[in-house]
Amino acid sequence: MKLLKSLYLTRFFFVLFAGVVLMYCLATVFSVFYFVANVALLSLFVAVIADILLTFFVDHPVTVTRRVDSLLNLGDMNEVALEVKNETSQRIKVAIVEGYPIQLQRRSQEEIAVLHANESSVVTYSFKPTQRGEFLFGNVLIYLSSSLFLIKRRIVLPLKQTVHVFPSILQMKQFELRVFHQQSQSRGIKKIRKIGNNNEFEQIKDYIQGDDLRTVNWKATSKKSELMVNQFQEQRSQQIYALIDKSRNMQLEFEGMSMLDYAINSALIFSNIALKKGDRAGLITFSDKIGTQLVADRSTGQLRRILNLLYNQQTQFKESNFELLYESIRQTVKSRSLLMLYTNFESEFAMRRALPILKRINQRHVLVVVFFQNNELEELAYQRIDTLQEIYATTVAEKLITVKVNIAKELKQNGIQTILTRPEDLSVNTINKYLELKARGVI
Repeated sequence: MKLLKSLYLTRFFFVLFAGVVLMYCLATVFSVFYFVANVALLSLFVAVIADILLTFFVDHPVTVTRRVDSLLNLGDMNEVALEVKNETSQRIKVAIVEGYPIQLQRRSQEEIAVLHANESSVVTYSFKPTQRGEFLFGNVLIYLSSSLFLIKRRIVLPLKQTVHVFPSILQMKQFELRVFHQQSQSRGIKKIRKIGNNNEFEQIKDYIQGDDLRTVNWKATSKKSELMVNQFQEQRSQQIYALIDKSRNMQLEFEGMSMLDYAINSALIFSNIALKKGDRAGLITFSDKIGTQLVADRSTGQLRRILNLLYNQQTQFKESNFELLYESIRQTVKSRSLLMLYTNFESEFAMRRALPILKRINQRHVLVVVFFQNNELEELAYQRIDTLQEIYATTVAEKLITVKVNIAKELKQNGIQTILTRPEDLSVNTINKYLELKARGVI
């Protein structure tokens, strides 16, 4: 019974069997074909028995090994290799059916390999995960046939395997090389010269000859009745926070990946660069309520903490609550910091509703609002126009693009740093803004 469950007849068998049937049909007219048909049927039966013996003689005729990294990169091409080895002493043909993770929405396809005795073959394929989380590879199916190719043996190989799709560590390392490499400018990262001084308060001390009179603290002087000055130290380590909006504004997808996941990839890259520059990196996520709050730090394990928190971000894509974000910042971020806010505004009304809160945040910190251009709208706006319907579509697309530009202008008019970017340019533009603000001594 077990044999019957794993035995399949091939197309070649049915072609031969159809030939035998045809000969029996001809035998009704020409009797000579009756003998030929009997011989052919008997030969086919014997060949099938021989093929069954050849195919089922060895319990484990093939072995398959799947090679895939346990940690995959979100939004990047990841390679999977299946190594198939013929464990028999005969030539065989195998059809391999991979158990793809359900997130790939990929139909199973047979990969054909012809293997000689004890020969191995490697089948590779690549895929780009567009969401974070666990990806479960299923069992691998093998359909094995001998040189006779009359039957196929179905073999199920238990190769279930779970891998994790993390924010792109590959992109993080690539951008690190760009920023700290001499050729970075040719790859989109701008080299910006640092200007001016950027000092932070350390303590109040007694005035001694040679101290800068511009640092006199008149309030402390009046209390102690002797000259007191503020002492400063060069500010080397600033606080840098990535603020990620997880509301429905970030649900829109580009090339199969949500804007939230673009922001998560960029936040990891940005945090890594900030840490490498000697700054302290932190993270706050929010939607209708506050999600993650990680205080800025530059300790050894901070990047790993940020990576794990970004990996575990979940959302129901509800309405964003900027008032809660303000309270979270007020309680968590005690000193002046650079806040990189990843969000999205699709209308001027939505931006103006959040504007009072953004202005209050910007009074105490350096706020940079990062939001997205719609690539599909741009393609629609610049398409070739042939019909009246296309004219209407192009006009609407141009209007929506103008809305985004006007939002960016209004934010800048209110003193808020702004990045309006295409999703694929998000990380480059974010890093350039950070390097620019750091060089200007704004943070």
